[in-house]
Amino acid sequence: MFAQLFKPKTTVYAHCDLPCGVYDPAQAKIEALSVKACMEKYAASTDTDFKSRAVAIKEERSNQVKEHLWILWTDYFKPPHFESYPQLHSLFNEATKLAGAAGTKGTNDVAVATKLIEKIDEIAEIFWATKK
Repeated sequence: MFAQLFKPKTTVYAHCDLPCGVYDPAQAKIEALSVKACMEKYAASTDTDFKSRAVAIKEERSNQVKEHLWILWTDYFKPPHFESYPQLHSLFNEATKLAGAAGTKGTNDVAVATKLIEKIDEIAEIFWATKK
C-alpha cells in the first residue's frame, strides 16, 4: 500500500536522467558512419552469416541515428533557432527519413548512407552556429 501511495502517476522520458544541456550532432554522425561501414563490409563479404550480422547492426545503428537526431530536434533546438534557420525542420525530416525504412534501414546502398552523413553535417553546421 505504501508503494502504491508514492507510485508516480505519470512516467516521463528524457535523453538522460538530468537535463544536462550537453548536445552534440557528433553522436548521430558516429552512428551514421558505422551504418556506412556496415554497408561497405556487407558488400565486400560473401559470408551469408557475416552479411546477416552486418544488416542487423546497420539497422540498429540507423535507429540510433534517428534517436540522436530527434533529441537535437526536439530538445536542443528552440523556436528562435527555427526562425533563424527555417530549413531546420526539413533538414531533420530528410535526415531521419534517410535513417529510416526508406533510407539506410531499407537498403545497403552506400550512397544513401553518404547522403545521410551529408544531412547530419548540414545540421551540425547550424548547431555549431547557434552555440556561438
